[in-house]
Amino acid sequence: MAHTIKAFDSDLRGLARAIAEMGGLAEKQINEALEALTTGDSGRAQRIIAADVTIDVMQLNIEEKAVETIARRQPMAEDLRQIVGVLRIATEIERIGDLAKNIGKRIIALNGEEPPRRSMRGVNHMAVLMLAQLRDVLDSFACRDVVKALEVWTRDQDIDRLCTSLSQELLAGMMEKSIAMSLGAHLMFCTKNLERIADHATNIAEVVHYTVTGETLLSERPKADFTSMIRPPAATTLEESG
Repeated sequence: MAHTIKAFDSDLRGLARAIAEMGGLAEKQINEALEALTTGDSGRAQRIIAADVTIDVMQLNIEEKAVETIARRQPMAEDLRQIVGVLRIATEIERIGDLAKNIGKRIIALNGEEPPRRSMRGVNHMAVLMLAQLRDVLDSFACRDVVKALEVWTRDQDIDRLCTSLSQELLAGMMEKSIAMSLGAHLMFCTKNLERIADHATNIAEVVHYTVTGETLLSERPKADFTSMIRPPAATTLEESG
């Protein structure tokens, strides 16, 4: 029995390391995307798109190891929740990678057109908050820290407000013709992708809470995102899914 418990713990540690590695790569992809957006570096954007395959492969490897652990160890109760939590978090990180890739696609479509500095300051501020969310929630998973996970969950509305403000600002610029329509539309999509990445971080927070406590968060997540009501005059049609 002791040997079985030890083996299961070893499997869990391996899965946790894989999640940390996958999360670190997703974070790197986001940073690369922001740098490429700021500099208009299409070559860098191409590398971001190509690197998404690595995140996809990492997710598949985690799924295989998790399923194998379930089959071999037959975990119950909290042990099973931990494995299920790993699977769900891997899916969330894979989607984060897809969103970083989508930003890369937008950068290429911009074809070197320089974003307004004021808008980029807002985008970068939003990205700083979002990346802090992602780092904190991955730490909460590694440390089984429910308090930190709940902090991430409640802070999401700050990013929602920024997303709405930036989208309104870009829309006003397009209407006043101080920002080109195509440029403004692409930047609005990039902003929305950053907000969606933050949503995936809060999804991970919910998984951490469930994994540790066995209880689902019943209250509705605080939201302050109204971008669904904001439409660019001529939204370009780039694929928004992975």
